[in-house]
Amino acid sequence: MEWYHSLNKPPLNPPDWIFAPVWTILYITIALSFILYMKGGYSKEKLKGIVLFIIQLILNLIWTPIFFVKQNIILAGIVCILLLIFVLLTIIQFHKSSKISAYLLIPYFLWLLVAAYLNIGIIILNRAIF
Repeated sequence: MEWYHSLNKPPLNPPDWIFAPVWTILYITIALSFILYMKGGYSKEKLKGIVLFIIQLILNLIWTPIFFVKQNIILAGIVCILLLIFVLLTIIQFHKSSKISAYLLIPYFLWLLVAAYLNIGIIILNRAIF
């Protein structure tokens, strides 16, 4: 975390303590969203939503090690943008079967907009480092 704390951060950067509770709530809503989407079981029509959900979940899981372990903030920024796209596509697809499951992903999408702002801001403010 020393590396992260040494980075220049954009204005409106939330305090460190906020991330754990926000992500806890978001992971709960993400899981509920998928459970509601799958209510009634698997169907061929739901396959696209399942694939999109899995892709966005993988992107979500790889962002942290790319950013914090590999300290590759540019690749992390690319992953973050892809994550935003796939979450939006997931919301659209989920909405076709379960409006509630789609709505549950909106706070996640909004938080990812904040994450993208922070990630891109860190890239811009620290470009001399790399």
